[in-house]
Amino acid sequence: MSNEREIRIPVDDISLEAILGIPEEAMGVVLFAHGSGSSSRSPRNAFVARELRASHLATLLMDLLTPAEALDAANRFDIVFLARRLQRVLDWVGTQEATAALPVGLFGASTGAAAALQVAASAPERVAAVVSRGGRPDLAGELSLSRVWAPTLLIVGGDDREVLALNKAALALLRGPRELAVVPGASHLFEEPGTLEMVARLSSDWFARHLGDAWASAEQRAAK
Repeated sequence: MSNEREIRIPVDDISLEAILGIPEEAMGVVLFAHGSGSSSRSPRNAFVARELRASHLATLLMDLLTPAEALDAANRFDIVFLARRLQRVLDWVGTQEATAALPVGLFGASTGAAAALQVAASAPERVAAVVSRGGRPDLAGELSLSRVWAPTLLIVGGDDREVLALNKAALALLRGPRELAVVPGASHLFEEPGTLEMVARLSSDWFARHLGDAWASAEQRAAK
């Protein structure tokens, strides 16, 4: 069973809409950073989130911008601003009883992937794994990419050729365990039959492995 509910996360002087889902025996929590033009109610990310919860991973789908802020296109492409908001959400997760002890993963789509990687670079002790779906990791900047040690999986559609080239270049800059998964026949939004299912399976396997390892390590330390 998954306890999924709508919440609001206080960030500075505003609050962000979010959907928190916590399955039984959760061994990690994954924060979703949406891309430009998307939201916490993105059906694609909601589908991936359901698969993650089936693997005993809590999920937090949130809007990094308020509705008013999202009207300004500049905000939607301001990676530093988005990363700062995501960092605030990461801090909030660390204060909540249900999630404070859970290893954290970041799932980013499009521009949200760049924000996720900037946060992974600036908070290596807090981020245990990263997944990018059709992301623009290049927008995180070479300096941030070179500081990412968290295990990172970049998922790109085989037909999304320009983004695929950008992801290949970004992959070479990452420092920790990293993989590039190319989904054959998929375009940028993974709308083709079966392609989103593959994204969900790849993401679930990646987070279950790396957050699971982090959870097991934490339990071993607590037992000593």
